[in-house]
Amino acid sequence: MEQLSPLDASFLFSENERVANHIGGLYIYDQSTVPGGALRFRQILRYLEARLHKTPRLRQKLARVPLDLDYPYWVDDSRFDIEYHVRHLALPKPGDWRQLCILASRLHDRPLDLHRPLWALYVIEGLDNVEGLPPDSFAIVTKLHHAALDGVSAVSTNTSLHETEPGLRIGQALPWTPEPEPSPLDLLFRAHLNYLAQPFRLLNTLAESVPAQTRFLASFGEESFTSPRSVAVPRTRFNRDTSGRRVINGISYDLPALRRIKEALPGATVNDVMLALTGGALRRYLKAKNDLPDEAMVALVPVSVRSPDAEGPTGNEVIAMLASLGTDEADPRRRLEAVHTSTFSSKALTNAIGTRLLTDYQQFLPAATSGMFSRFFAQMRQAGPAAPAFNTVLTNVPGPQHPLFFCGARLVNQYGLGMIQDGVGLFHTVFSYDGKLTLTAVSDREMMPDPEFYMSCFRDSFEELRAATRPAPRPRPKAATAPARA
Repeated sequence: MEQLSPLDASFLFSENERVANHIGGLYIYDQSTVPGGALRFRQILRYLEARLHKTPRLRQKLARVPLDLDYPYWVDDSRFDIEYHVRHLALPKPGDWRQLCILASRLHDRPLDLHRPLWALYVIEGLDNVEGLPPDSFAIVTKLHHAALDGVSAVSTNTSLHETEPGLRIGQALPWTPEPEPSPLDLLFRAHLNYLAQPFRLLNTLAESVPAQTRFLASFGEESFTSPRSVAVPRTRFNRDTSGRRVINGISYDLPALRRIKEALPGATVNDVMLALTGGALRRYLKAKNDLPDEAMVALVPVSVRSPDAEGPTGNEVIAMLASLGTDEADPRRRLEAVHTSTFSSKALTNAIGTRLLTDYQQFLPAATSGMFSRFFAQMRQAGPAAPAFNTVLTNVPGPQHPLFFCGARLVNQYGLGMIQDGVGLFHTVFSYDGKLTLTAVSDREMMPDPEFYMSCFRDSFEELRAATRPAPRPRPKAATAPARA
């Protein structure tokens, strides 16, 4: 039995009838690599059952403390049924990319049942008309509640469900006996013990704050750190309440091409390039809608603070930094420079304070207070407009750089699915896998009725940035001329 952290629980408390806080992925498979050339749904169920022990969270549900006096716990679900969580669908003819995105959007709309393990997996067959895929390919759409997993741990879970070699190896499911569920009285007793231990944990965190404060004050004298300034974040069409209806679309890039772009600016990263591409795409999209703000738009960028030796793909261990998207800059190279300057400053500030310390203070907010604040701020956003803290989210999740196989089917590409909330109706997920990098945009149907056009803005943004950062050609040496004859 494991207790949710305050950050994990915040994703539960902030849900409502229009906001469902789950993340997920869209995975594309070529089943021509399967022995026999085709999979059966029963084989997929057996394959998943044999790997459930690698991720215990998939068979656990929530146990809430009475009156929300403490944060909930993960407990084993004694009635776990894999056929409830894994479902089989098919696209109608012709089975193209647009149909797949529409179906994925509708599946992503639906909230997860909070009384069962918080995940769902949809097998979608009939991908017969997708460019670059052989006929009879299939897709998988996953949904995982953000209270259970963050982006990095979701990738770890996904990798554990794949093989690194081709071939259909189903295996045998290991015996599993669920632990007894705690009684309400037991949960109340645990809450009492947690409150008794709270002062000692607070003293320990305060002691860790002293060197962090020293680093923070000392960093003001360094050239690598700029003091934080109040920046006016512009209001856009994406910074209002959501309708609860989502749209999804994505684009794929070659990772080496993005690395060549970043090499044009010393110190830049691939993440800087993706932020600049997003800024260029948003500039084109909003300009076409006569809705481009004069000020630069700002993105919230989640940063994982998970320890490299941490065991188990569970929970959320992230902090966030803010970065300019340079949407006020028409020149693509200058936009990349503005993005890099912004991210460099944000990283310096985060390092000065200490990434782990930024997450430690969250544990001292009582669960009932945390839930009350989440509901209060949701009602305040509905009651009247408030200045946005940022315009969109862009998260970059690194994936394996080698082929993966699911039931023998080769994973061709994967797209991350983020979540949108009131006030933040546009979410970008960047994912790298096997030499490719994908960007997926999840938005509200009323804010972005044309996601295909938004993806075309990304294609144009990439071409203009690649042209602006292409090295100048070296002059050819002049050919030697033969001496003239007398």
